[in-house]
Amino acid sequence: MAAAMAMGAAGAWCGSVWLTTAEAETTSVVKEKMLAASSRDTVRSRSRTGKPSRQLVSAWTEAWEAKAAPRPLPMPLQTLVSEPALHRIDQMSQKGHAGAQDLATYWVGQGVGLMNQSMSAGAVVQDFKEDFLRGYERLQTALEG
Repeated sequence: MAAAMAMGAAGAWCGSVWLTTAEAETTSVVKEKMLAASSRDTVRSRSRTGKPSRQLVSAWTEAWEAKAAPRPLPMPLQTLVSEPALHRIDQMSQKGHAGAQDLATYWVGQGVGLMNQSMSAGAVVQDFKEDFLRGYERLQTALEG
């Protein structure tokens, strides 16, 4: 963040980090999958909306990418197919259904591999502030020396 702002940015995009916070809308099953994931556990898929979006790899995304699978419908029609099913998958996964847990997915960026513990949103903000300060101080020291 400090490097981006030093180059003139007004901020930095950091969407995925919020998905494993206590306040996030993501289910506990998806949060656990994200906390265990690496950047290789994401895929760009049209299976959710009809437009390519980065998601957590799951049996759902793999089934839609299979050679014999139907092509996803264009946006917004794919959402009419996928969201009711994914909502039911989330409900069943929360009840411990193993098949639903395998299917559960959610949007997430490749930075998912950096998310390794659940924190509160406030703690994430505090970490950002501390990391920014350390980065800013290193940059200031480098420019002075």
